[in-house]
Amino acid sequence: MRSVIFKALLCAFLYARAMFSFAIDFDEAYETRQWQEVEHSLPGAPKQEAMQSFYVSATSTNVFSIDLSSLTVGQDGVVRYVLLVDTPGGVRNITYEGIRCETAERRIYASGRRDGRWSKSRNNSWSRIRDIPPNRHHAELFVEYFCPGGFIVSGVAEAEDALRKGGHQLNRQW
Repeated sequence: MRSVIFKALLCAFLYARAMFSFAIDFDEAYETRQWQEVEHSLPGAPKQEAMQSFYVSATSTNVFSIDLSSLTVGQDGVVRYVLLVDTPGGVRNITYEGIRCETAERRIYASGRRDGRWSKSRNNSWSRIRDIPPNRHHAELFVEYFCPGGFIVSGVAEAEDALRKGGHQLNRQW
């Protein structure tokens, strides 16, 4: 009887050790895995008929819009889009940007010109999304539209739906 109990305990111990070893290896592989951004091309000039405005805050006087025809959800976990910011003074800023939900970071790939061409950004680094007044629109896109709960939307249709409805359904209160 002792032999059977000893064998059962030994098997349980070896199994637990193997599972613990697997968990450590998995965590180390996950932590050391290098993220690779996918190749992407600059979109065409923004289309007025594809513009979808979105709410940022009661204190913002700017009008923020996304060109839905430019919206993509990449295999690398980045939501890319053309953003238009119209100021009360008549100035329009156009940028091609990306939001990486996994790390809560954003990046500007290019700025739009009046003639419809793009000027690539000289800064290729990702920066942390912060919920501060000058960049409140990035925090809003992250939280309410593209990364509900910190997780990337499943595809373009889900992101478009969130923009059209004024926020992602997972963020709605009962």
